[in-house]
Amino acid sequence: MRRHFLLAAISLSISAAPAFAQQRPLVTEDPETVGAGRVLLEGGVDYAHNQDYPVSGLKGNLWRVPTLGISVGLSSIAEFQIDGGLHDHLDITSRDPNAPLVGLLTATGTSTSDFEDIFIGTKIKLAPETETRPSVGFRFSTRLPNASNESGLGTDSFDFYASGLVAKTVQSVRTVGNIGVGILADPVVGNRQNDVLTYGLSVARAVTQPVEFVAEVNGRVSTRSGEAFPGTESRGLLKFGGRYTQGLLRLDAAIFFGLTSVDPTVGFTAGFTYVFDAFKVP
Repeated sequence: MRRHFLLAAISLSISAAPAFAQQRPLVTEDPETVGAGRVLLEGGVDYAHNQDYPVSGLKGNLWRVPTLGISVGLSSIAEFQIDGGLHDHLDITSRDPNAPLVGLLTATGTSTSDFEDIFIGTKIKLAPETETRPSVGFRFSTRLPNASNESGLGTDSFDFYASGLVAKTVQSVRTVGNIGVGILADPVVGNRQNDVLTYGLSVARAVTQPVEFVAEVNGRVSTRSGEAFPGTESRGLLKFGGRYTQGLLRLDAAIFFGLTSVDPTVGFTAGFTYVFDAFKVP
């Protein structure tokens, strides 16, 4: 809710802001945290049409069921985050026999499945929002290589991300921006890396007290002068959706469109977010 309802509901939205600092179905990160002693749970299902895996050479239609996330409020300005999924299933539509790690594949049929890579991160709010100044925060995270090369859905490599976060509410519209860097390991040659620029811009517009329309563009840009290493290419998604909040439960849905040749052409996501008071911070 985060203070972006219509003026008649401003007092309510301010009190609920920490509870919904996460932005499902968006991934652009809001500087607001979940709140001291609170736990945020989120889950859902994603579908991506024509998902491309350049490292293994697989391409197809991807289901992620379920996607899961948990955020724990360590204090009023800091939270710990874990995001990932239990089951990624790719219906294979094509294979590239010249992909760099195609020889490691054990998926020989028309589909393949695996656990999803897990992201572990921390977000810190550095400055609160005022009437004339946006809120400011910082987030860093690491991607763990849970998905394997053998399934074709993973790279068996670690990545690191760090980004600055800003957000401002003007009447019923909340705008959030992220800018940062990612250090992506070359999954083929282990002693190389590609440093990418990460970006995100999202807008949430409150239509009524419980209903919002949301949109964002989010992705990364390779900074290498030549061709990016497979698996570290520039990527981006354009997303449109909505959210419905009732108490501490929020439902969401969105469609998205890929912005590069290695992104899915189209897809959708739907899920929920729930927050509860779990413990008292000493």
